[in-house]
Amino acid sequence: MPSRLLDASKSHPLDFYSLKELPESYRWGPLDDPNGSTEPVPIINLDDPNARELIGHACKSWGVFQITNHGIPKRVLNDMEGTGKSLFGLPARQKLKAARPQDGVSGYGPARISAFFPKRMWSEGFTILGSPLQHARQLWPNDYRKFCDIIEEYQKEMNMLAGKLMWLILDSLGVSNQDVKRATSQKRPGPFEGSSGAIQLNSYPACPDPGRAMGLAAHTDSTLLTILHQSSGTSGLQVHHGRAGWVMVPPLPGGLVINVGDLLQILSNGQYPSVYHRAVVNRTQHRLSIAYLYGPGSGVRVRPIPKLVNNDHPPLYGPVTWSEYLEIKAKYFDKALSLIRPNNDKNKNNNENNNHNIKINGPIMVAKPKSVNVDSEAKILAALA
Repeated sequence: MPSRLLDASKSHPLDFYSLKELPESYRWGPLDDPNGSTEPVPIINLDDPNARELIGHACKSWGVFQITNHGIPKRVLNDMEGTGKSLFGLPARQKLKAARPQDGVSGYGPARISAFFPKRMWSEGFTILGSPLQHARQLWPNDYRKFCDIIEEYQKEMNMLAGKLMWLILDSLGVSNQDVKRATSQKRPGPFEGSSGAIQLNSYPACPDPGRAMGLAAHTDSTLLTILHQSSGTSGLQVHHGRAGWVMVPPLPGGLVINVGDLLQILSNGQYPSVYHRAVVNRTQHRLSIAYLYGPGSGVRVRPIPKLVNNDHPPLYGPVTWSEYLEIKAKYFDKALSLIRPNNDKNKNNNENNNHNIKINGPIMVAKPKSVNVDSEAKILAALA
């Protein structure tokens, strides 16, 4: 059954597969292609005795890297990929039964960052935050248990891997348990008390004019880190790397992509910048990606680690919880990090990293904010892209 996505502008399902021309509402114009840089995104074997140092260098210079020997069974990745294909292959009317509410997070629909761009994106997504049971019953009323089992196993495996990666990343900064405790509001030492994640499945159907369409527009993740599994055989993920511009990240058999998120940029006091990334589409091949978006517990306030702050390196960001930051990001998108910077002369002269000054393909419709009033108990209502 062809994949379909609700085209809100016309209030009817858009059949991606039946289209022979790209609709105007999806036409972004010629995209700036990767410049053919021969320098690839770093690939790190977690069994390498120098993995910690390699990860630190990749976080600082790229904001992204791929990993091998990560310990996630191949069966778990294959089961999750198969489940994603089954989900997006359902009839449109069935998927829309699990549509994401306008003020919600979980469910089926287009990318939430779509609101910041004048053109639509050639993709459909499904977000899972917490238990998948409710949506599973809507999608497969008579056979939902298998979906739940696969999702729950994937969540468990990814959460353990994310915790391991956070230790390696913090260790590469020379940070201890107590340093993390002092940098957050949690009572017990550890990477993050009550840390969790959301799963974001993204489907990118074949496109009649891939040079003018955008699968997922450029953005950074509102996370500590993101673990991404890409379906094999089709490239589409691109990351922005300084003067090299957009660099393709081809799927690595058995490998996983790790993105530095905005919260890790805050925690590292800007040493490890979050990476701008986007997804392009293909003329003949469908592509699937599965992101695990990892962050701290809802009550944990993240701030620059004191050990990384001194007179020459003042704190670049104020304390913020994940929920608070997501609320800011939902309103102000790429301006979010700048809104939590403290006011001091040194910070005024300290730019964000180069990736946060890049030209994003397509105008961003964001009004200049006058003030921000954040409810510390706010629910997570922002994009989990």
